[in-house]
Amino acid sequence: MLQILNTPAYYQNGTFVPVGQAQELPAAGEAKKGTITYGILSSHNTSGEMDHLKIKFDAMASHDITYVGIVQTARASGLKEFPLPYVLTNCHNSLCAVGGTINEDDHVFGLSAAKKYGGEFVPAHQAVIHCYMRERYAGGGKMLLGSDSHTRYGAFGTIAMGEGGPELVKQLLNKTYDIAYPRVVAIYLTGAPKPGVGPQDVALALISATFTKGIVKNAVMEFFGPGIAALSMDYRCGIDVMTTETSCLSSVWSTDETVRNYMASLGRENEFKALEPADGAYYDDVIQVDLSAVEPMIALPFHPSNAFTISDFKANMMDILHQVDEATVKQFKLKEKPESLTHKVRDGRFYVDQAVIAGCSGGTYQNLMRVSEMLSGKSLGDNALWLSCYPGSMPAFLALSKNGALTNLAAAGASVRSCFCGPCFGAGDVPANGAFSIRHSTRNFPNREGSKPSDGQISYVALMDARSIAATVLNSGALTAATELPEVPADPAYEPYDYDDTPYRNRVYYGVGKAQPEKELVFGPNIADWPEQIPMPEDLLLTAASAIYDPVTTTDELIPSGETSSYRSNPLKLAEFTLSRKDPAYVGRAKAIQEMEQKRRQGIVDAEVMTALSGHPAGTTGLGSFIMALKPGDGSAREQAASCQRVLGGVANVAAEYATKRYRSNVVNWGMLPFIAAELAERNIQPGDQLFIPSVKAALEGEGELIQATLIQNGVETPITLELPQLTREERDIILSGCLINYYNSEE
Repeated sequence: MLQILNTPAYYQNGTFVPVGQAQELPAAGEAKKGTITYGILSSHNTSGEMDHLKIKFDAMASHDITYVGIVQTARASGLKEFPLPYVLTNCHNSLCAVGGTINEDDHVFGLSAAKKYGGEFVPAHQAVIHCYMRERYAGGGKMLLGSDSHTRYGAFGTIAMGEGGPELVKQLLNKTYDIAYPRVVAIYLTGAPKPGVGPQDVALALISATFTKGIVKNAVMEFFGPGIAALSMDYRCGIDVMTTETSCLSSVWSTDETVRNYMASLGRENEFKALEPADGAYYDDVIQVDLSAVEPMIALPFHPSNAFTISDFKANMMDILHQVDEATVKQFKLKEKPESLTHKVRDGRFYVDQAVIAGCSGGTYQNLMRVSEMLSGKSLGDNALWLSCYPGSMPAFLALSKNGALTNLAAAGASVRSCFCGPCFGAGDVPANGAFSIRHSTRNFPNREGSKPSDGQISYVALMDARSIAATVLNSGALTAATELPEVPADPAYEPYDYDDTPYRNRVYYGVGKAQPEKELVFGPNIADWPEQIPMPEDLLLTAASAIYDPVTTTDELIPSGETSSYRSNPLKLAEFTLSRKDPAYVGRAKAIQEMEQKRRQGIVDAEVMTALSGHPAGTTGLGSFIMALKPGDGSAREQAASCQRVLGGVANVAAEYATKRYRSNVVNWGMLPFIAAELAERNIQPGDQLFIPSVKAALEGEGELIQATLIQNGVETPITLELPQLTREERDIILSGCLINYYNSEE
């Protein structure tokens, strides 16, 4: 099904030649120019050298959990107008159900910002952010940036990246996206999927094979090969959007007549560009996928990489469910085990309680067409199982309505909803306590479905493809692969639909290039400015406010999604939720340290402050907190995972490694030190332990990557080496300034 070469190789005459066996081929530095990736990156690079890229993007997009903070940061840094197309969508806080008026207040602010600065505003329930950008902006050879981690439009020949808000702020201020040239990994597709095997199955197979091994971490995944011809655009997009879960930087696909015809149906054929790798192109690794060998998959809690074929799961489900039970206790640090998932096994079959098909991965036209065909004339039944279906955009909704697909779904008993991302991050369709939900959506992280373990609530999400979800629903909730059915509709390689963008033309505000500086921003009572952040002091005495020893810490654990989304426009209120699901005592610890620093800066050096300083001079030693985690930052691009720490006086993260480039960037852009400490695991750092870092300001002003510090545990001092690998001059200056806002204001 899937084979990893585990060595660099050249692509020559339709095969891959490992570097050690290559003859009469150019050196890697020259041959990498033959990749699709190189061509796109080079056309957007402004640095003049490809080893160190400074990228200008073609367009950007944000949704209503992120755009208020981005506009506020850019405004505080001198924004006059949007210098490139910037789309503000409203697919996350769409329900306006939490916090009174504050969700709609954000939407009103967004529209006022689009008018003032010249942007595009997509009202709530019109489209999921990524569906809209595929339909309106993705195109051959383009580069797009979004403040959502699933910003992936590779199937169109677009390199798209999901990053934290400060990276979008840089583009709004005519700055650049600065990275080293990334590794490029070939994803070579052959064969054709069997009927009943959908894009989520292929995606989960890829994620399972790559995530834990780090094979594509921070790399660009370049898809090509004869198997692509068997895949429709919706199918390609369904695989592509899930590449985020591999921890790659981005993705891009070769393009063909299927792409051209699809873009023609969108009215944008002129933005098609034929793309394919050159003969002799060099790749840092190769993953070969035989699509015909892919089987229906299920990703069990609590990560998309925890994936099995459904047949393997069913053959070993008691053992596998026991593993999930154990992971639940460990993940949530439970003193008592919840009821085992094995109780959902009846007569040798595993029964689920809920099903959802939604968002940028699940809510595509083709997915919902297959589900409609499978459920046509059938009944969901009157038991507890229910199914929700969310088309990803109003044009898809219209097409499915006109051809009767939505009628079939509704008649079968499915709940048909508007365009909304809520089920992907816990703001909709929250399962019952102890319930097991199967979803064609993007993530199944802990609490991602909206439960609150701190209140005694635990529910579970498994990721599956829409086709197998429909098969399971047809069998009254007994887990069923679509390929187990006697007949299952196949997916055509080209499945166009009557694309009608009338809803957009009637509701979207198209203001790109039409800034109206005289317009005023409209602020709601919950929209607040960022609090002032202080520059780096001469020396630092940091106290651990939390220590996390999980193999991976997600951004949802650093700052929860779901119930907190309504407070994203108020940094101080949002910060109260920091680590609330992982370490509820964190906020109190961080605030106590922050209070001592505020007193010190005000010159109030009383006995309490002197005790906090542990004998270090008050004039030069800053007090702050840090979070220790083995591998923080997997998941969302939301900058709040870092900014909330900063708002509470956080000055550093100390990690064995960072799960994603985007989280590390958020840490830096919010003025915190992204330390690496190889000896973390053996030091058993706990809350209250301290790090004294003398001359930290001088170290940042220099170029050294190693910083000597003292670890203080229970009064015992131990020398420790902290690393700041590959910290650029600009990143050092941002941290020295205290945050990105300070850095840009200092340039004036």
